[in-house]
Amino acid sequence: MNRFQDYLPALKTALGKLDAWREAYGPTAEDDNPVPHYAPERIEEVLLKLEQRLEENYPFHHPEYAGQMLKPPHPAAWLAYTLAMTINPNNHSMDGGPPTSRMEKAVIKKLAAMVGYDETSLGHLTSGGTIANLEALFVARELHPGKAIAASANAHFTHQRMCRVLNAEFIAIPVNAEGVPDPEFIEHNADRIGTVVVTLGTTGLGVVEPLADILDITRRHGIRVHADAAYGGFFTLIKDSLPSRQHWQAIHDADSIVIDPHKHGLQPYGCGSVLYKDASVARFFQHDSPYTYFTSDDIHLGEISLECSRAGASAAALWTTLELLPLEPSGLGTVLTSARNAAMKFAARLRDSAAWELYSDPDLDIVGYFRSPESKKLTDLNRANNAIFQQGMKNRDDPFYLSLYKIEADQFLKRFPGFEANADRAVILRSVFMKEEHERFVETLAGRLGI
Repeated sequence: MNRFQDYLPALKTALGKLDAWREAYGPTAEDDNPVPHYAPERIEEVLLKLEQRLEENYPFHHPEYAGQMLKPPHPAAWLAYTLAMTINPNNHSMDGGPPTSRMEKAVIKKLAAMVGYDETSLGHLTSGGTIANLEALFVARELHPGKAIAASANAHFTHQRMCRVLNAEFIAIPVNAEGVPDPEFIEHNADRIGTVVVTLGTTGLGVVEPLADILDITRRHGIRVHADAAYGGFFTLIKDSLPSRQHWQAIHDADSIVIDPHKHGLQPYGCGSVLYKDASVARFFQHDSPYTYFTSDDIHLGEISLECSRAGASAAALWTTLELLPLEPSGLGTVLTSARNAAMKFAARLRDSAAWELYSDPDLDIVGYFRSPESKKLTDLNRANNAIFQQGMKNRDDPFYLSLYKIEADQFLKRFPGFEANADRAVILRSVFMKEEHERFVETLAGRLGI
C-alpha cells in the first residue's frame, strides 16, 4: 500500500528549492512581524483536528472500496499539486501562471493526440466534467441556434440540466434492452436535432454508446456530435482489447470530446478537459479584459473558456503524472488494463453463479449485478440488494463497499421479463473497479459476497 508520508522527503526537497526561489526576492513584511495564524505549531494543531475528521471517510484508497468513482490521486499528482499550490497560479492567463499555462497546453496536446485530433485542434482543462460539457453544449447551441441537443436516456443528467441553463431544447433518445440509443429515433428526428451527445462510458454502468453507427447518421444530416468520454476517455489507450473498439477508433470524428483526468487520469478533483476538433469555435469565447492578457500575444487559456480563474496546480499535477505514465498502452494504459481485467473476472464469477445475475456484460470496468430472489418480485429484489449494500459497510471483519443503481422497471423487464413489476424501479448492486489493486482483490470480494 502506498503511504503518502513515504513521499515527504521528495516534497521536502522540492519545497526547499522553491523556498530558495521565493527568498531570492528578498524579505517580506511577515519576516519582521510574524503573525500567529502562520505559526507552524498552531497550523499543526488544527491540521491534526482535520486528520481526525478525514478518518470519517470510507476507505477510498483500499480495494475493499468498489462503490463510486473515487480513489486517491497518484502520489506524483498529489506532490505536484501541493508544490504548485504554495504559489497558487491561476491558469486563466499567462499573467497568472506562465509555467503552469504552458504545462496545460502541453497536456492538452497529449490528450488531443490520444484521441486522434491533430495540432489544429483546441482545448483546455476545466474544473470538472460538468463545466467541460457545459462549454461543449454552449458551442453546440451557438453553431445550431434553435436546434435541439439530443442525448440518450442513459446520458449523465448534466446534459439535460445544462440545456436548461443554455435555454436549448433537450431530446432524450430512447435506449434498447442493452442500454444502446435507438438510431432510428435519431434518423426520424434529424430535422429537429443540431447536436447528438454520445456517451463513451456512462457513469451508471460504463456503457459505450455506438459512436461509429451514430456518426453514419449524423454525417448524412449535418448534425454535430459531442462525445462525452468524461468517464471512459482514457480507455482509448487500450481500445484494441475492448469489445467496443470500433467506436473508440471513431472518436477522432467527434466534433468535441470531454475527458476527466480526475477519474482514470489519477488526478485530484477537480480536473476535467474539453477538446474541439475545429479551433475556429474559439470565436464564441472571444471577450476583452482591461487587466489581463498583457504578458503574451499567444492565445490565453481564459480566452477559449467560459471559466475564469482555474487552478494552475491541476495542470502541474497532470503534467507531472504524464511524465511518469505517458498516454500509451504501456504507460497509463496498464492501469486501465488492470481495471478492465478486474471487471471481467468479477463478471465471470457472476455468470457461473446460480444465485446471482449479471445485469449486462461490462464494456469497461463497471459491473451491475444482483442476487435474484425466489419470488421474482421487484420489491423483494430491491430489499435484498439494499440489505447486501448495508451489510458490507457494517461488517467489521470482512467489509466491502458497493453502490446501488436504480433502473426504471420497464427497462429492467426488457432484460429480465420473468420479474413482477410491483415497484417503479429495480435496485441492483454496482461495483466500480477503477483501482489497479482491484484485479487482485475481486476474488476476495466475490467470496465475501458469497458469489
